[in-house]
Amino acid sequence: MKQISTGSPFESTMGYSRAIVKGGWCFVSGVTGYDYATMQMPEGAADQARNCFSTIASVLIQGGFEMSDIVRVQYTVVDATLVDEIVPELGRALGNIRPAATMVIAGLIRPEMKIEIEVTAFKG
Repeated sequence: MKQISTGSPFESTMGYSRAIVKGGWCFVSGVTGYDYATMQMPEGAADQARNCFSTIASVLIQGGFEMSDIVRVQYTVVDATLVDEIVPELGRALGNIRPAATMVIAGLIRPEMKIEIEVTAFKG
């Protein structure tokens, strides 16, 4: 088993890894729109989604995976009115991959967070 970290302070304070690689699987924890190098959060939901996918791609590469290995994605969005804003980013990132997906409308732990994306990747 391999643990992957982005250095986010949430990982140590909340006790989790950004991702876990076990066998042919990579389980990526929910990623919000922070730029983890600066801990800055863009205001717009589309910009946050773009940051999420950038972090996810980096984490997958660290684990020996690619975006095309994603088989499952879950989106948590804080407000249904944001869906139209983020859909183009979801399509850009995963439109050719088309993993199984779920979108949930629910609150997140910080008011600046508008979207959280969790993925599972598999190399068979």
